[in-house]
Amino acid sequence: MKLGVLALASTAFLAGTAANAGMLDVIKERGELRCGVSQGVLGFSAPNDKGEWTGFDIDFCRAVAAAALGNPDKVKYVPLSTKERFTALQSGEADLLSRQTTWTLSRDTDLGMSFVGVNYYDGQAFMVRNDLGVKSVKELSGASVCTETGTTTEQNMADYFGANNIQYQVVAFEKADQTIQAFNTARCDVYSTDASALYAQRLTLNDPNRFVVLPEVISKEPLGPAVRQGDDQWFKIVRWTLFALTEAEELGITKDNAAKLLESGTNAQKRFLGIENEAGKSLGLDPKWAYQVVSAVGNYGEVFERHLGKDSPLKIDRGLNKLWSQGGLMYAPPAR
Repeated sequence: MKLGVLALASTAFLAGTAANAGMLDVIKERGELRCGVSQGVLGFSAPNDKGEWTGFDIDFCRAVAAAALGNPDKVKYVPLSTKERFTALQSGEADLLSRQTTWTLSRDTDLGMSFVGVNYYDGQAFMVRNDLGVKSVKELSGASVCTETGTTTEQNMADYFGANNIQYQVVAFEKADQTIQAFNTARCDVYSTDASALYAQRLTLNDPNRFVVLPEVISKEPLGPAVRQGDDQWFKIVRWTLFALTEAEELGITKDNAAKLLESGTNAQKRFLGIENEAGKSLGLDPKWAYQVVSAVGNYGEVFERHLGKDSPLKIDRGLNKLWSQGGLMYAPPAR
């Protein structure tokens, strides 16, 4: 589809939606949430051996479906490449983008989309084969670097390598699996993307122990979900679902104890879970929407540890993604 036709299709979709109903009503009428996800990144979004989508980003889709529809299973997953992800959201193919996407000024202002917040603080890193004998990014002069098109990766490398007078060659691919295959077959010396993705992709390579992620992180990559601009209610539903996951962890509410705390929790816990709290009505949701979210996927810490942290094959340290009270950056306004 040509860009002009795509723009017209996107405009027509948005105009039709605005004229008839908001996104929440559209999704309720349809009976499912269309969630744009990656085409397969271990720990974030990938089908398991049963063909079921699982991961950190998948659980956010499920959380939003639980809030909006009362059922976390009412999700249609839309696998998208880095190049396709923004047009899919603009055109209405996806209602929500939950796909390892960095929040930047240009994306937040020029693409008809709005980021609802940050659910993973990341940074760009580099992976090499052990036999190269490289211990630092500053030893990569003359190297060829595999990466994906349509990302912030290429600009970050140009800035960093230029500032450090490092010569390099970019080998870019449209899809993640093409990039990984090229690196795995030594078509390039280095693979560069967000550090979290490198740790995930390393486990898919032939003999992961042959590869190492270098220690430097050269950029800020605040990853977060995004929605189309133009529907404040839908934007707030998705944003407060993100906040609810974090506040649940702050309040000590988990997937296993949420039901019990409806009856025996503290006043703050009960308010959060929907007892004597009218906040859900202002979003157009059930008063117990936050309870539905936590009952479906758990709190932020549970989701992180299950898919990315100590309970997962990736075993990524939470680092900046710890709660603010534990030295991290995760912080949520009160859901009341």
